[in-house]
Amino acid sequence: MTTATVSGGSARPRRITPTRGLILPDVVRSEWTKLRSVRSTYWSLLVAMAATIGLGALICSVYVNRYDNISAADKATFNATSFSLNGLFLAQLAIAVLGVLVMTSEYSTGMIRSTFGAVPQRRSVLAAKAVVFAVVAFVVGVVSCFAAFFIGQSILSGKHINAHIGDPGALRSVIGGGLYLAVLGLLALGIGALIRHSAGAIAAVFGLIFVLPGVVDALPSSWSNTITPYLPSNAGQVVYRVARDQHHLHTWAGFAVFCLYAAVALGAAAVLITRRDA
Repeated sequence: MTTATVSGGSARPRRITPTRGLILPDVVRSEWTKLRSVRSTYWSLLVAMAATIGLGALICSVYVNRYDNISAADKATFNATSFSLNGLFLAQLAIAVLGVLVMTSEYSTGMIRSTFGAVPQRRSVLAAKAVVFAVVAFVVGVVSCFAAFFIGQSILSGKHINAHIGDPGALRSVIGGGLYLAVLGLLALGIGALIRHSAGAIAAVFGLIFVLPGVVDALPSSWSNTITPYLPSNAGQVVYRVARDQHHLHTWAGFAVFCLYAAVALGAAAVLITRRDA
């Protein structure tokens, strides 16, 4: 809160209260304008869609071409729905990077000072960024997963091993792919707000999602089997997997754990964003 002194020796300081007309929908519109006006947004989302659809189709094609040489045991464990969504493995890279840049790009350019000057309610800025990016990531993820599913199944139908959207777990998996990308984006955005440097935040997200599982796998099996289900990537990915591994959580329990990681990152960012200089 700032004060202004009126001329005159006996005048008391007068408090100037911040403008109250700016509400969350206004900030959301501002953040949406920022997100769609940056070229890197379109490139990142295009990479995510191309990876989900293109890589999924490529993997399905390779499987069909090798189908006659695949063992009976591998055929028995094959799941057509999950197989067509394998492109999400690369798509998550693009979404994670973009989630980080939504926050860190403004810190690196100094634009964040203008943002906080226009909107002193810093937590509203963080909330608006989270809402806008989560919606965008979810929509792009769901559209990409539907396309990957139908293209993949049309390829697999050549060997009559395709699934249908009405099969048990198929629709949940397709929508779950969009949910996974949206929450992953929020987790990356929260880490970006905490670290505030693009390279460091991207390294932290990649370490959490890709490196940590490998480190845990190197532990004794009794430890690894206990920890593995609760790692961010393993907990989140069960939402778009039809078949559940015995060392993974149930679908919605795992997704709830993944959401908790994102909530913790955003909650910590909401606390620190008002305590640190821009």
